[in-house]
Amino acid sequence: MAAGDRGRRMVCFVVAFAVALALAVPAVHAADTPRRGGVLPSLDPHQESTFATIQLVAPLYSTLLQTDPYDYPKIIGDAASEWKISPDGLTYTFKIRQGIRFHDGSPLTAVDVKATYDKLLFPPDGTRSVRKNSYSAVTSVEAPDPSTVVFKLKFPSASLLVNLASPWNVIYPKKYLDKDPNYFMKNVMGSGPFKFKSYTPGASFEGERNPDYFVKDRPYLNGYKFFISTETSVRAAAIRSGRAYIEFRDLPLAEVEAIKKQLGDKVAVQHTPMTGQWGIAINNTVKPFSDERVRKALTLGLDRYTMGRVLYPLTSLKDVGGLLRPGTEFAMPEAELQKLPGFGTDMDKNRAEAKKLLAEAGYPNGFKVVLKNRNVKLPYQDFAVFAVQEWRKIGIQAEQRPEETAAWFADGRDTGNFELIVAPTVEASDDPDIFLRRYTTGDPQNWGRFTDPGVDDLFSRQARALDPAERRKAILQLQKTVLEHVYYMPGLWWTRSVVHWTKVKNYVAPPNHYANQKLQDVWLSED
Repeated sequence: MAAGDRGRRMVCFVVAFAVALALAVPAVHAADTPRRGGVLPSLDPHQESTFATIQLVAPLYSTLLQTDPYDYPKIIGDAASEWKISPDGLTYTFKIRQGIRFHDGSPLTAVDVKATYDKLLFPPDGTRSVRKNSYSAVTSVEAPDPSTVVFKLKFPSASLLVNLASPWNVIYPKKYLDKDPNYFMKNVMGSGPFKFKSYTPGASFEGERNPDYFVKDRPYLNGYKFFISTETSVRAAAIRSGRAYIEFRDLPLAEVEAIKKQLGDKVAVQHTPMTGQWGIAINNTVKPFSDERVRKALTLGLDRYTMGRVLYPLTSLKDVGGLLRPGTEFAMPEAELQKLPGFGTDMDKNRAEAKKLLAEAGYPNGFKVVLKNRNVKLPYQDFAVFAVQEWRKIGIQAEQRPEETAAWFADGRDTGNFELIVAPTVEASDDPDIFLRRYTTGDPQNWGRFTDPGVDDLFSRQARALDPAERRKAILQLQKTVLEHVYYMPGLWWTRSVVHWTKVKNYVAPPNHYANQKLQDVWLSED
């Protein structure tokens, strides 16, 4: 198929979506939700951290920078055509491409970029910004003219460009933000390769080709359609039947092998490590988990190495690691990790120590606890089942309580209404600023609600350090502190198996399901 003929067709995907957003959608935007109050996941990527938001709407928006779809983690421009950094590292100047228009026909200018980042960095009361701690270096964002954006910093930042390339930082028109900074929780208006078309709660989400997209001849496709399901078997069946051509999130190896056996060379599989780790948030503010001995007993009771062998074929959870992805620049070396509670390989010794700590804390016979979880089987519920079985061996009787996504987010992120809760850490980049901010005081992603001034200081030091060796030292110490005190309990690092029909061309799976979701370069062959 010639390039000029590519994509004048609709392509259907399938996406795991933990809950249907309770929104009715007319021709242009999503109507008001019946209730909000921090309860329902919204359409605003600035305020959410679930793929259930970003996968659906990413093709509708532009960002200032982006991760190169073909060369992770290289950073390239999107709305920005070029940029320069001052010699002292305190001023970043970006030039905005000419000719970008929002889907309502209005031009995208530096003023819109400034308004977007003002919302992200300095959110007004009543507006959540779950990533603002990643921009602690930034003092102001300026728009001296319609094509220039300037970020002013109070100290040099090793991670600013990576953070600015986040797929979550979609650019909004200023005029809508002026009307209501929460407008995009329930409405869509972007400048991306596709325009919003329709949304059927719990069933599908559609975008149609933007004929005025600023990249010439893109997108190739006439449109895209996501089929929405929480069930692994349903998503796998959609691929087998050809109802959907790709599952972007992940399918377990057993389903992957079954699909390959049935469809043969009609399908391809892209395996990637994931910038994502499945673990458990511990509410450090409630008894008995305010006692470090109890938290240590919990982590000592988990046999992560057996867990990886058992769960990998079922869930794609595989690798044991600390707070950063194993094998990456700032990850903890295995020898150092195994010295920390819960990461030693002698489980008899670990369990004996766990029981001793529980007895010292006043629980010689263990106790009962509720482990809240998201009602998505892969990999949430299988992960929780294994953890519950492990804790029984040290006398802790845990009840897994699955919740639909809205309640899960409300309990974990918004209210702290839990004792233990499955809380994965999945990000669009391996960068430590992005991954480690959730362990700092007051961060919206700090579900465990703990405070440690030493951790806050180490995070600040690593964010300012331009020397990689100095930065790595602070990062390793931060990880060690969090794991020694068991403020949070890592489980296993995820891998990703992206199954797609071979007729889907030009999609390269990055190590997460957030990046490379604009789909502007994807096309379909006729085979």
